[in-house]
Amino acid sequence: MAEASTHSVQPPPGSQTGHSASKAALAVGAIGIVFGDIGTSPLYAFRETFVGPHPLALDTAHVLGVISLIFWSMTLVVAIQYVTILMRADNKGQGGSLALVALISSHISGKKYGWVAVLLGVFATSLFYGDSMITPAISVLSAVEGLTVVDEGLSDYVIPIALVLLIFLFVLQKRGTAKVGALFAPVMIVYFTVIASMGAWQIFQTPDILWALNPYYAVNFFILDGFTAFLALGSVVLAVTGSEALYSDMGHFGRGPMRLSWFGFVMPCLLLNYFGQGAMIIGLPNELAVEAIQSPFFFLASEEWRLPLVFLATFATFIASQAVISGAFSITHQAMQMGYIPRLSIRHTSETEGGQIYIPIVNWALMIAVIVLVLTFQNSSNLASAYGIAVTGAVTIDTLLMAVLLVGVWKWKWWYAAPVVLLFLIVDGAYFAANLAKVPDGGWFPLLVGAVAFTLLTTWARGRKLMRERMSEVALPMEIFAKSAKNSATRVPGTAIFMASAKGGVPSALLHNIKHNKVLHERVVILTVEIAEIPYVDPEARCEYHDLGDGFFRAVLHYGFMEGTDVPEGLKKMDRCGGEFDMMQTSFFLSRQTLLPSDKPGMPIWREKIFAWMLRNSATAMEFFRLPTNRVVELGSQVRI
Repeated sequence: MAEASTHSVQPPPGSQTGHSASKAALAVGAIGIVFGDIGTSPLYAFRETFVGPHPLALDTAHVLGVISLIFWSMTLVVAIQYVTILMRADNKGQGGSLALVALISSHISGKKYGWVAVLLGVFATSLFYGDSMITPAISVLSAVEGLTVVDEGLSDYVIPIALVLLIFLFVLQKRGTAKVGALFAPVMIVYFTVIASMGAWQIFQTPDILWALNPYYAVNFFILDGFTAFLALGSVVLAVTGSEALYSDMGHFGRGPMRLSWFGFVMPCLLLNYFGQGAMIIGLPNELAVEAIQSPFFFLASEEWRLPLVFLATFATFIASQAVISGAFSITHQAMQMGYIPRLSIRHTSETEGGQIYIPIVNWALMIAVIVLVLTFQNSSNLASAYGIAVTGAVTIDTLLMAVLLVGVWKWKWWYAAPVVLLFLIVDGAYFAANLAKVPDGGWFPLLVGAVAFTLLTTWARGRKLMRERMSEVALPMEIFAKSAKNSATRVPGTAIFMASAKGGVPSALLHNIKHNKVLHERVVILTVEIAEIPYVDPEARCEYHDLGDGFFRAVLHYGFMEGTDVPEGLKKMDRCGGEFDMMQTSFFLSRQTLLPSDKPGMPIWREKIFAWMLRNSATAMEFFRLPTNRVVELGSQVRI
């Protein structure tokens, strides 16, 4: 991880203090961007509890039990744990597992259990990648499957249509989402209003479903079915998938607007729809209920409105999938800046919004995985068997991190923190344990993706640390080098900037330049880009420099982990470093390391080979730091780790 740095912070785009829009306007925007994932769960969550791998009897007691569980799960996990408690734990406006880890690390650095919190956050991030593959597949498939409710003869067209929509979604990413995003909020507001209206009509016809507000019916559900009811939790939890994403997206809109949109609009609409689905089932004769439970969401609409509902739901799932993909880009960028992922090629798709980015390798890897999932699992019910375990795993980890947060950061007394953490651990742990039963039926997929991602992330962080240590061991102090080199090489006009990963010692590129070219530029700048454990660094604190004398300077550019690293732009404000930088008179010298086998490797040889592969395939510093292509010289060096 990059060294921590304490700077004042520029409010991120969309934060309550850094955004000019009103709280109501931000709340409306959040409805379109943030709540798509959890908002489309009514398409399959209630259905799966009755027709999934552990089907339940279709009677009033079970329907009331399931609806009661959904209500209290949404209340405890989403409304209280995430929206009320964890949204208070923002790292300078940003949320999510990595931001939470950065916040915790800044307060407990040096303590024995600090590394455990970091590993938990990295694993939660790893699980997110499995979730981001399954979400587009199950969401779009479940919406397109609504066509079979309209006409059973259309069943053969479900997979081809879903694949075309999904491929189009991923192809669209490179163009950016600003224009499409303008449609998101109106469409999602219409969607939520429609599903709430359909549910309210059914509740009006069968008001007995409101008894499900009483937690007795959730408890009675377990009394009736015991272990089968416990396994049903694996399907009930689908109603709260997307809760971790709410926390991760907090930085885009701010805590207040997101709470307003959740409590004031989204949560009531979702609950009305779930209660409406339950009311419809207990209000129908048994033979019709058996048919309706196959797709209760679409059966809420009368026949003439089912096709328009399919189109609306498909558009909503398209938006939900878009948000998840954008989230994958964002979390990858955070992990990259914090030193867990090698440099990847990043394209900025907006000239005004720095957060709108496109990472080609992540986009195409997700697309291939989604296509494979659709072709392998064939329908949303099968995909539901793989869905949930990654989400519940991440939620459980967030609960453990919350325990560290309450005691280590907020300084709660343990007797206050223990009951709160224990309550959520019981709830989240039960959901995670129930989802473990899905492992043989597809739950292994997100766990496998998470394990692979965790291995890659930790291998890169460990290898990068070892490589820096080896390089610093043999590094010559810059002050000594500057004094000895000023008379031993010819000085030539212009500026040479040598990029260095560490703030101490002489970069290998500078040593190689002296050795082979035997010249030094009039101005030599050793430049380090340092990523702080805060999302945004105050522009006034961006630049740091030290004059070493004789035309040598050491400079540091500070960035937050949510910011792009545009070195030429940063240099424009570093005029104190021997004058302004003219890019046409400036050359950038980069070091590219080649790993050699070590007699005493710092990590297992298989991990060393993985690290070497990641190093070879990482984007060049020229791309990552946006250096002018015709002003870059790259010099190689060899390192043993």
